Amino acid sequence: MNPPISAAAGRITSAWYALAVLLIVYGFNYADRYLLAGLAEPIRHDLGLDDRFIGLLMGPAFALLYSVASLPIARLADRRSRVAIMALGCLVWSGFTVLSGMAQDGWTLAAMRVGVGIGEAAFIAPAYSVLADRFAPERRGIAFAILGLGVYLGQMGGYVAGPAIAATGDWRDAFYWVGGVGAAIAVITYFTVAEPPRGQRPAQAPQAGLWSTFRLLWRKDAYRQMNIGLVLGTLSGMAFGMWAPSLFVRRFEISLADATGAFGTAFSISAIVGMIGFGLLSDRLVRRDPRWPLRMAAGALAIATAMISLATVASGMTMVIAVAIPAGLLGGGWSVGVLASVQRVLDDRIRATGTALFTMFNMLGGVLMGPFIVGLLSEPLGGEAAGLQMALLITIAAGIPGALMLWKAADSLVKDRALNGE
Repeated sequence: MNPPISAAAGRITSAWYALAVLLIVYGFNYADRYLLAGLAEPIRHDLGLDDRFIGLLMGPAFALLYSVASLPIARLADRRSRVAIMALGCLVWSGFTVLSGMAQDGWTLAAMRVGVGIGEAAFIAPAYSVLADRFAPERRGIAFAILGLGVYLGQMGGYVAGPAIAATGDWRDAFYWVGGVGAAIAVITYFTVAEPPRGQRPAQAPQAGLWSTFRLLWRKDAYRQMNIGLVLGTLSGMAFGMWAPSLFVRRFEISLADATGAFGTAFSISAIVGMIGFGLLSDRLVRRDPRWPLRMAAGALAIATAMISLATVASGMTMVIAVAIPAGLLGGGWSVGVLASVQRVLDDRIRATGTALFTMFNMLGGVLMGPFIVGLLSEPLGGEAAGLQMALLITIAAGIPGALMLWKAADSLVKDRALNGE
């Protein structure tokens, strides 16, 4: 075991300490994203923006540069200090979050969101690499699952803490607080988390280029179908997740804090439980049949899509909160089965690149397009409550063909592995 304190640098080398700090950093990573969703209505009114522009802020302004920057940053993390890269990224996105609160018009805010996206691209690949070198293979599953909780802790922070802070002043105060605390966390990360020794890697032949790797992988039915299924499911879930607070404020004429507080807490807590539960159950069932994780993912995505559709047409917040619990339980876990299954079709020589490409397409097709499509459709459909509701119902429906694609991928996974002689 490593000693608790690095004598040379004074940094803590405990694997669990590193995991705890990275969990907090990841939480702020997502809090910055959902802060915009939780405060979309006051921002829209204050800066005079329409739904199309809010959709631009939620999707392309953030996700486009995030997706493009993640690959070169991941390659840099293979050669330089991963802890330093994550800390610098956290400092950058926190700084741009503070600057977002100073924006006086929509285009300035869009530029700040681009900066947030570039900063956040410096986290996830280095974080997984650090944890892989800190935890033995038989403990990495639980380590990655705990890190993944940061998604829903951040969602709850953006939904609940952001509007609560704004309620005591205005929406800008929430950006100042979240960005300021995030910057402090970046400093703590850099000065207290030790860079672990890198695991020994066997010598390998030079890898093919990105385009050649993509063409090789896209010819595999399971990889292609999982990719499409994950994108459609993410598009559906992100559309609802980013626009739901605005919909509730408009439809039920309630305060922002009321719209996000109970719903955000119910959804995020149940999603945390769902993700852990799905991961544990998937690990048990995959020993019987490798198709189980994808079949479970397909079923969970289909039901979660139905639940968030019900929340979109709910007659009041009581029904919304009731639906949020099963939606969170299933919506929080289905992607675990996909991300685990994709590793089964990736050759060791292209595992990192294949995973990075898989994540990049999900960001571009799901995270970028989901909120943006809703914003584009809302105004032509009438805007305000009715137009936003219809735009959400149309976009959320993408989860159903996504679920069907994942179900199909389960059978393709077995066929592809059989062709590979496994």
